[in-house]
Amino acid sequence: MSIRIGTRGSKLALAQANIVLSRLRTAHPTLQFELVEITTAGDRDQTTPLSAGEGAGWFTSALQAALLEGHADLAVHSYKDLPTKRPEGLIIAAVPAREDPRDALVAARKMTLKGLPQGAVVGTSSPRREAQLRAMRPDLEIRTIRGNVDTRIAKVDGGEYDAAVLALAGLRRLGIEGRATEIFGVYDMLPAPAQGALAIECRVDDAVTRRLISAIDDPRLRESVTAERSFLAAIDAGCSFPAAAYAEHFGSTLKLHALLAPGGRIVRSKMAGPAETAAGLGRSLAAELMTLAGM
Repeated sequence: MSIRIGTRGSKLALAQANIVLSRLRTAHPTLQFELVEITTAGDRDQTTPLSAGEGAGWFTSALQAALLEGHADLAVHSYKDLPTKRPEGLIIAAVPAREDPRDALVAARKMTLKGLPQGAVVGTSSPRREAQLRAMRPDLEIRTIRGNVDTRIAKVDGGEYDAAVLALAGLRRLGIEGRATEIFGVYDMLPAPAQGALAIECRVDDAVTRRLISAIDDPRLRESVTAERSFLAAIDAGCSFPAAAYAEHFGSTLKLHALLAPGGRIVRSKMAGPAETAAGLGRSLAAELMTLAGM
C-alpha cells in the first residue's frame, strides 16, 4: 500500500511536496509514499492577477476535491493559498516547520530597493507588497506580474521589469536564494499571513493518515499561523485586500504584528498574549486595526 500525496505540478509545488515526502519517509521509514500531480485553476489561468487567487481556493480547491473523491490521501498546500473558510470533511492535520517568511527583491544588476533608479518598474501581484513598496519608494511604478518563480525572474532578466518582489521561502525551496538582491526585514515588509508555512490536509474520517501526518506537525508554528490566519479571517475583506500578519513566540507569549492598507494607507499595530489564545489574539488585533482603519 502506498500513501498518495496530492500536489500541484509546478516546480515550487513539487519542491514543497518533496520536502513533506522526505519528512514523512524519515518519520515512517517502512511505509511507501507517492506523489500525485493535480492541475488547479491557478495553474491553468496565467493572466488573472495572483492576488485574485491566493486565499480564494484558486490553487487549492482541485487538491481538496481530489482528497474528498479519494484520489489522494493527503495534500500539500502553501498555507497562504488556503481559504480561511474550511471545507467540510477535511482537516489540516499538520503544519511542518516553516521556511523563512520574509520577502525578497530580485533586481537587475544586483540592485537593492534603495538603489533602484527613479521610476523603476517593480513587479508584484500582491496588494500587500504594493502598499508597503509605495510607502518605502513612492516614485516606483508597480506593475502586475504573473507566472511561476522562474518566469517572474526571467521577466526581470529580460528587462521587462527592473525588479520583482517574491517570497524568500520559494527561492530557498527552489535552491535559488542567491538570486535575491535584497531580503527585507520581516517588519519592514510584513509578510502575508502564514507565508513560508505549509499545510498538510487530509480527510477528517481518515484516522490512519491523520496519525501518520501528525508526526511532522510543529505545534508552536501551528499557534503562530493560527493567530495570523485568525486575523485574516476576522477581516473578511476578500483575498485581494492588502493585509499582513506575522506572529512569533517569546517563551509562552505570542506576539502578533499586523497591518491593513485600505486605499493604500497603511495602518499597523501589534498585540501579545498567551500562545494558547492564538485565535483570539488574531481576532482582537483585527478588530483594533479595522477600527483604526475606519472599516
